[in-house]
Amino acid sequence: MAQKRASKGKTTTKSRRTQKKRTKKGKVYIAPYKIIILCAAIIAICMGLLVVSTAINQRAWDKQQTFLAEQKKQEDLKKEEARKAEENRKAEEKAKADKARAEKEKSEQIAAARKQTELVAKKKAEEKKNIQAKTEKNAQKAVKKESEKTSKPVTPPKKEEEPVRTPNTETKLPSQTPSAQSNVPSTADKTPSQTQLPSTAPATASKFNFPQAKNGAQLVILLDDGGQNLIHLQKFLDLPFPVTIAVLPQLAYSKESAAKVRSSGKELMLHQPMQAINTGVNPGPGAITPQMDERQIKAMLYQNISEIGPIAGFNNHEGSLITADAEKMETVLKYASENGIYFLDSRTNVNTTVPAVASALGLSYYERNGRFLDNVKTRDNVVAEIRKNLDIANRDGVVIMIGHIWSADFLPAALMEVYPELLEKGYKFKTVSECRGLKR
Repeated sequence: MAQKRASKGKTTTKSRRTQKKRTKKGKVYIAPYKIIILCAAIIAICMGLLVVSTAINQRAWDKQQTFLAEQKKQEDLKKEEARKAEENRKAEEKAKADKARAEKEKSEQIAAARKQTELVAKKKAEEKKNIQAKTEKNAQKAVKKESEKTSKPVTPPKKEEEPVRTPNTETKLPSQTPSAQSNVPSTADKTPSQTQLPSTAPATASKFNFPQAKNGAQLVILLDDGGQNLIHLQKFLDLPFPVTIAVLPQLAYSKESAAKVRSSGKELMLHQPMQAINTGVNPGPGAITPQMDERQIKAMLYQNISEIGPIAGFNNHEGSLITADAEKMETVLKYASENGIYFLDSRTNVNTTVPAVASALGLSYYERNGRFLDNVKTRDNVVAEIRKNLDIANRDGVVIMIGHIWSADFLPAALMEVYPELLEKGYKFKTVSECRGLKR
C-alpha cells in the first residue's frame, strides 16, 4: 500500500516535471514562412499607405501649383494690360505731338508760302508802280512842253492868275502846288493802288476754290528735261516744297545740274532717253534703241547713272517704242531692281508693257497717273491741269504729274501761286519715292 502510494507519488511528480518541461519548450513557435508573409503584408500595407499619402500630397501640390500658376497668369495679364495701357498712352501722346507738330509745320509752310507770294506780288507791284511813275513823269513832261508851245502870253496883270491851259492838262501841269496835286489826283495816280491792292492781299490764297483733300491725297510733281540750262533749273530748286527732278544724261550741264539738285535736297532722277515710235525723233545722247541687246542696255544705263548718280530712280524720256517692247523693259526693270533704284513709267505709250512685265517678274514700279502741266504754256492752263490732277489725287490717294524745266518762265510762278491754298485744303506734297504710288 505504501509502495503504491510511493510509486504513485513518484509517477505524479514525474508527470508534473514532464508537463513543466514541455511547457517551457513550447511557449511561442511561429514558422519562418509565416513571419515572411507577415513582414510582406506589413511592407505592403506601408507601401499602400505611402502611395496613398504620396497621391494625396501630389494632388495637394498640383492644386497649389495650379493656383500659383493661375495667380501668376493673372499677374501677367495685369502687367500686360498695364503695359498696353502705357503704350497706348504713349502712342496717343506721340500722335498728339505729331499732329501738333504737323499742324505747326503746315501753318508755318502756309505762312511762308503766303509771305513769299506776297513778296513776289509786292515786288511786281513796285515794278509796275515804278513803270507807271515813269510813264506819268514822261506824260507830264510832254504835257508841259505841249502847254508851253500852245499857251500865249497874257499882258493884263489881272489875268496872270488864269493862264491859258490846253484841254485835260490842268491836273498834270508841274506849275501846280503839292496841295493842289493831292486834292486833284490824276487817273494815273489812282490806277496802281486800285490794281495792286487785291493782288497783295492774303485773300489771293483762296481764289482758286480747289476741292478739299480726300483720302490723304498726295501731290507728286516730277520735272523732266533737266541738264539743259542751270538758270531755268534754279527756279525750280527755289520752290519751298518737295519736287522730283529728272536730269538728262550726256548734256553740257547734266553733271552740274545733278549736283545742284542733290545739294538742294530735292529728289534726283535720271531722265533716261529711249527711242520713240517716230524714229525720226532723236531722243538724245545716251538713249536706249531697238538695236541694243541686254548687255548694251545695261552698259548704257550704267554709264548714264555713273554720270548723274547717285539717284533715287529713273524714268523714260520719249520711249514710246521701247516701253512697248517687253524684252527691253524686262532688262530695264531687272537692272533697276538689282541696283536698288526705282523705275517710273512716264506713260508716253498707252500700250506700255511695263505693268505686265513687272507683274510677271514680281517687281515694283511707279507710273505717271496724272496730266502733264505744261503742254499749253500758260499760267491758266497750269491751274486748270492742277485742278484735274486734284480729282485724281482725291480718287486714288496720290497723283504723279509731270512738268518740264524749260517751262521756267511761267511754271514755278504758277506753282507758287497755288501752293498756299493747296496746303490749306490738306494736300501733301511728296517726292516720287515718298509717295504711295508704288505699283506691285
